[in-house]
Amino acid sequence: MKSITDQLSTYKSVHLNTSNIKTHFIGIPLIIWSVALLLNIVSFDFTINSELVSVGLGTIIGLVALVYYVALYIPMAILVLIIFGPIIYSTHLFVGHEHVIVIAIGVFVGGWILQFIGHAYEKAKPAFVDDLNQLLIGPLFLIAEIYFALGLNKAMEEKVYNEAIDKRKEFESNKS
Repeated sequence: MKSITDQLSTYKSVHLNTSNIKTHFIGIPLIIWSVALLLNIVSFDFTINSELVSVGLGTIIGLVALVYYVALYIPMAILVLIIFGPIIYSTHLFVGHEHVIVIAIGVFVGGWILQFIGHAYEKAKPAFVDDLNQLLIGPLFLIAEIYFALGLNKAMEEKVYNEAIDKRKEFESNKS
């Protein structure tokens, strides 16, 4: 498994433009919310202490992603839970809506439009084009940006940034 700095620097290498990063702070949560909404249409019922509990597929997949983030770096995984947990949980309010699929698709498309607008500013393709695992790193990247803005783990921030610059230079040289 690649380290957190390797994962984040790869993602950061095509997310150096502040306008691109800003669009991602809106687009990624919208995409996560819409995918979780669609997946939470499918739910599994469990009985715990004589109580029926229903857990959506989106919630289950979100928890699996959280385990991956814990394996990468626990402090950021905690922030993922604090920030993205409520976003995923809120989808349960819409699961029974008559137009749930239309809502989810509309939000999904809107989120991706923002992503591609951001990459137009960046003049670089999205990170997932070369590595699908980067789809999982997008939410963690946003958390890392918050984490570093709070002044936490400056050594990691510097390493991620420096490696990202090197990867971007390599990307640019291969492009021409």
